[in-house]
Amino acid sequence: MARSKSTDTPPPTAAKTGKGATASGKGDKAVKLGKDGKPKVGRWKKFTTSLGQIKQAYKLTYKNDPKLPWVMLIAFVVVAAVIELIAILFGAPLLFLPIAVLLGALAALVVFSRRAQGSAYRQVEGQPGAAAWVLEGMRGDWRVTSGVAGTPQLDAVHRVLGRPGIILVAEGVPQRVRPLIAQEKRRIAKVVGDTPIYDITVGDDEGQVPLKKLSSHVMKLPRNLDGAEVNSLGKRMNALGGARMPIPGGPMPGGKQMTVSQRQMRRR
Repeated sequence: MARSKSTDTPPPTAAKTGKGATASGKGDKAVKLGKDGKPKVGRWKKFTTSLGQIKQAYKLTYKNDPKLPWVMLIAFVVVAAVIELIAILFGAPLLFLPIAVLLGALAALVVFSRRAQGSAYRQVEGQPGAAAWVLEGMRGDWRVTSGVAGTPQLDAVHRVLGRPGIILVAEGVPQRVRPLIAQEKRRIAKVVGDTPIYDITVGDDEGQVPLKKLSSHVMKLPRNLDGAEVNSLGKRMNALGGARMPIPGGPMPGGKQMTVSQRQMRRR
């Protein structure tokens, strides 16, 4: 007697996740996943998030810089007026009006960004961890390890790995941080080989780098390594290990940590 074939449908197989993959559940819409395996964020979501961050940064800056809206307005009016004057000379003031508005708005945003950065520097200057805060906000592939050495008085040495090599950045009393830098140099020299090691002391005295110029000073150092060498050196540095001092990584007045919006505004 012939056997009848089963009419049961096989259970659905689980969807594979990966690059460009989607994840879905019963009754749920498919969610696109990014390279990191996390759900992708839509453009509108990114836009609204950025607007919220800019608004938060504006409020924080305005508290310490009440002249901010007037300075931004002056920048907008001056740039827009110059563009319109040029347009009048060419006999097409209405044609250049959108360009004048856009360039005026851009000038106002540039002024806002610089005033916000200056206000942030003034707030953190002199506080423990201020140098680490600046280093962590630099653009590019900079691998910052804060508080690799320190003292009970909150003097600290921070280590930065990047294309120039190893940069040791010290903040605190020079007489106390010099031995810390020398000790850290001896410790890492065992694993970095011929990799250049730079040392910087943050401060306003002769031979020191002011906090507001720290980022530009580090980024102007010569590029001695390529990307592969940086990655290889990073693995060796991770294997080095060692205790880290509890140094604040992003100080703000009143003991507050720097917000995401302030960090992003500094990178623009």
